[in-house]
Amino acid sequence: MGAEELLALLMSDRVPAGSLPGATPRGVDGLRARASAVVPGRALDAVRGAGGRFVVPGDAEWPTQLDDLGDARPVGLWLRGGFDLRRWALRSVALVGARACTPYGAHMAAALAAGLAERGWVVVSGGAYGVDGAAHRGALAAGGATVAVLACGVDTDYPKGHTELFGRIARQGVLVSELPPGEHPTPSRFVLRNRVIAALTRGTVVVEAAYRSGSLVTARAAQRLGRFTMGVPGPATSGLSAGVHELLRGEGVLVTDAAEVVELVGDMGALAPERAGPALPRDVLEPAGRRVLEALPGRGTATARDVARAAGVPEDEARGRLYELLSLGFVERRGTAWKLAPRPIRGSNARRGGA
Repeated sequence: MGAEELLALLMSDRVPAGSLPGATPRGVDGLRARASAVVPGRALDAVRGAGGRFVVPGDAEWPTQLDDLGDARPVGLWLRGGFDLRRWALRSVALVGARACTPYGAHMAAALAAGLAERGWVVVSGGAYGVDGAAHRGALAAGGATVAVLACGVDTDYPKGHTELFGRIARQGVLVSELPPGEHPTPSRFVLRNRVIAALTRGTVVVEAAYRSGSLVTARAAQRLGRFTMGVPGPATSGLSAGVHELLRGEGVLVTDAAEVVELVGDMGALAPERAGPALPRDVLEPAGRRVLEALPGRGTATARDVARAAGVPEDEARGRLYELLSLGFVERRGTAWKLAPRPIRGSNARRGGA
């Protein structure tokens, strides 16, 4: 119907039956009572007084990915902050999670946000305590960009403990809400704003979430919209990670750092580095050299013939490999016998041997 047409209908003398499909007569009465309190222009004056603005579909700053919500798309967004939301949202990732998070959850959220910010990504979250606050602070600490999508007006500091944080975001990022100035949060409004977080970003990362968590609402909304959904694993015994683990058992993708997130949501070729364990001195050896080394007893000595038999190679090859191992510091010679060196040398000889 559109916002203007709906308001005009509700403020008219009579609302014809059936003109608002799905609304009961009592529901229509409630909507009319709310509409009667609307003073056109008052909210616009309030947001301008707070240094903000109002954008609607069709405006240059409107993030068109919100159109994916269909009929659930916000009528408009109230913004506070001096940066272009549309441009920022094109390269953004949502980081959400538990309010009562563990120190591990707060650390992971801050580290992920800082890593994303350093890679030029905008961090979007909900401004709440716990994971949300850690994500915003992590991005700001790295000198990056962050967006807080609120369940109240952009001039309302909720929670109060984040008043200073919201001030920083207003200066260095963007505060966003679909509610006009002066509106306060309710449980249902937190749930509703989660769809905006999911639609605004390329993907959603859940850091910690119990089975019944609003963060999982965001993740499910992201999945319905075809966005990437990721989760950070936690201890199997942690109830605050149970919801994340359930997400990972489905369509969620396990991530542990910003590089893995960017590999999923970023452009082609943005691959995370390959993971490997610590390099060991014997990694520089060829397969035949490793077999000869492994053929030596843990204690005592062995002749070249004994080593050749245990390694399954000719005696001449075993002797040649033993001399290579001697030059690299892996073995020692005792007359005609050989033994393992007390500790392999990790210095320049081993590096030259690897080359």
